[in-house]
Amino acid sequence: MKRFITAFLALVLFISASCPIHAKKKNSSSQPSLDVSAPSALLMEAETGTILYEKKEHTSRPPASVTKVMTLCLIFDAIEKKQIALTDEVTVSEHAASMGGSQVFLEAGEVQTVETLIKCISIASANDACVAMAEFICGSEEEFVAQMNKKAADLGMEDTHFVNCCGLSANGHLTSAYDIGLMARELSVRHPQIHDYCTIWMENIIHRTKRGDSEFGLANTNKLLKQYPYATGLKTGYTAAAKYCIAATAEKDGVKLIAVLMGAPDIKSRTADAQTLLNYGFSVCRIYKDKNPSPLPDIAVKKGEKDSVALTYESDMSYVSTNGEDLSNVTKKIRLPKSVTAPVKKGDTVGKVTYYSGEKELGHINILYADSVKHAAFADYFLSLLQKLFLLA
Repeated sequence: MKRFITAFLALVLFISASCPIHAKKKNSSSQPSLDVSAPSALLMEAETGTILYEKKEHTSRPPASVTKVMTLCLIFDAIEKKQIALTDEVTVSEHAASMGGSQVFLEAGEVQTVETLIKCISIASANDACVAMAEFICGSEEEFVAQMNKKAADLGMEDTHFVNCCGLSANGHLTSAYDIGLMARELSVRHPQIHDYCTIWMENIIHRTKRGDSEFGLANTNKLLKQYPYATGLKTGYTAAAKYCIAATAEKDGVKLIAVLMGAPDIKSRTADAQTLLNYGFSVCRIYKDKNPSPLPDIAVKKGEKDSVALTYESDMSYVSTNGEDLSNVTKKIRLPKSVTAPVKKGDTVGKVTYYSGEKELGHINILYADSVKHAAFADYFLSLLQKLFLLA
């Protein structure tokens, strides 16, 4: 009998060890019940990246022209690094001019500025302008796409693989609502000037070709700009395979949101879903920012070549609440030592300021040394003694 019990227990342990351990599901009470028809969706608070709503957010799908969010990221990265400038002139290639889908009908040999091509991409979702910029920055669309995939990996976009820079249907050209949220945040927060372009409703450009100059009108593809008062961009997309997609940005009372929808059945549903997500986000999201940080004192330095050192905050304080809590009475407490001993290094942490709402800690910011102070040598002590003697005299 003992042998039977022992064998039975061993069998139970073997079966238990063989079964996979499933990750715990997100607490359903923290996920709002929203009427969103699109099969994949995400709502993110832009400044902190806090996820407010998600629906099959890691399902890889074709993104159509929302792809251009990453294309614009690389364009503005290149501008930031001074590799290119808004006034640089770009000559359109045969390959760029051959793009189908949404386009502004650039001709081979036509010359446009970087800024004009950014407008063509941001407003009219122009595939030909995307390829022209890709070739201008990297020499070829293929190399530019390689850089898009590298950037995606750097941002943690694990559901993404780009095949082209404009979003035309192609085997393996896929991303997810979550990954679109990541790249939309990168573009919107790191390069906020994008909103100067993607909020333009209509504008004319001039085609300059061998046949002369001709005017062409750009019309914004993001109708949410006219239908939602807080909309600030960002990019729409449609193909037969992708259906209707959008990365929609909006701002109200200092709160910045990113709503992502993939695979909506039609424009009306996409617009309604975006408004549903954004309205929910604005109803629950509150932002606290310390607009008046307390001045920091110099701190005494022992055994240093200087008697004191200045301090600075590591960053600004920003806290996002997703439950509608009152953040009007936030308090803060600064913790610093009375003195420090040399050597001290610029940028090292010396203390912190902690923020509270009632007894709840909202977060903290490190306080850093603003300068370095070396350990005092004998000559420093001797010079200090002489200075004091002269003062006494």
